Amino acid sequence: MATEIVNPLSDIADPADPAGAVDADPVDPVDPVDPVFALHRGGKLAVAATVPVRDADDLSLAYTPGVAQVCTAIAERPELVHDYTWTSQVVAVVTDGTAVLGLGDIGPRASLPVMEGKAILFKQFGGVDAVPIALDCTDVDEIVETVVRLAPSFGGINLEDISAPRCFEVERRLKERLDIPVFHDDQHGTAVVTLAALRNAARLTGRALGELRAVVSGAGAAGVAIARILVEAGVGDVAVADRKGVVHAGRDDLNPVKRELASYTNKAGLTGSLADALAGADVFIGVSGGTVPEAAVATMAEGCFVFAMANPTPEVHPEVAHRYAAVVATGRSDFPNQINNVLAFPGIFAGALQVRASAITEGMKLAAAEALAAVVADELAADRVIPSPFDPRVAPAVTAAVAAAARAEGVARR
Repeated sequence: MATEIVNPLSDIADPADPAGAVDADPVDPVDPVDPVFALHRGGKLAVAATVPVRDADDLSLAYTPGVAQVCTAIAERPELVHDYTWTSQVVAVVTDGTAVLGLGDIGPRASLPVMEGKAILFKQFGGVDAVPIALDCTDVDEIVETVVRLAPSFGGINLEDISAPRCFEVERRLKERLDIPVFHDDQHGTAVVTLAALRNAARLTGRALGELRAVVSGAGAAGVAIARILVEAGVGDVAVADRKGVVHAGRDDLNPVKRELASYTNKAGLTGSLADALAGADVFIGVSGGTVPEAAVATMAEGCFVFAMANPTPEVHPEVAHRYAAVVATGRSDFPNQINNVLAFPGIFAGALQVRASAITEGMKLAAAEALAAVVADELAADRVIPSPFDPRVAPAVTAAVAAAARAEGVARR
């Protein structure tokens, strides 16, 4: 029997119309012909059953009374939840909507199309199920408490589009309280892919990472994580610049995150502006937006690398960068060498879930970067230092490397 859908507004009078007439065909607030809106109508995700419920016997197994046996077993042995529910195969994609793509603080509801998209990428590129969760709160304590309470339903937590510096505190506290992987993709996904591209750029030009001096523009989530992973990987020196110039220990305006950053970067003791730091630098990594003058790029070392990753407008346009750099990368798909997080996070979570890891460690991230770089190590060219997200070798390589690293680091539980 079909169910009639009644317009709930049909009996509500229009106060501007004393006769009570209501427009039967209201104007769509967006262009209904636009292919973007057409694709998103109704959302981009659905829940699908993995078992059939065709008859009473199926129902008695999938639900009552059979399900009670499984519940009782989990109550007696809580670790069985990973074997007999979806938790070991599903990630929560959590945001508060405060730093969404290049849109900024647009709130939790407006962030949902992005979170749905992220969930699709988890499934498409890593075979991992993911659920978007947009929180209507921005207080760190509230976010942490909410995620901790939700955590029993998930095998991992992917933090997404939470503004800095709160994102650092949220991630740190969740890692302390949860025994499942917690990963802020805006930080670590970007860092992993950046390191992979830098490894291959160095290989292509016959240099070791230890020979390079890198300058990172931006001390937000991505910039801090990139600086850390480059230092961990053995890059010779890394300086980070924010809006006020190079981050160094002598500045009295640094927040706790930047003070810590200053403690392990900038061994050369650079001060001054971003342009000052670029003089003689081997690597520029942009994750801040803005524009770097061509004159500053021209002062970089011969055969330098320019990774201008701001979207949609790179800090240095590739046409300009190619005048000086041996390797150029951006965050855009319409230029070669796209630094795209989708190369990292699906495989990282797939590997962590595969071994039921209790955390994602620095070693696992370094292993992911090395595996990602190795995918195209035999095919290197100036316009191919990082694979395409659609390269079918990427996710399996990253997954295997992360799982192996988790076992080596003692965080694997199977």
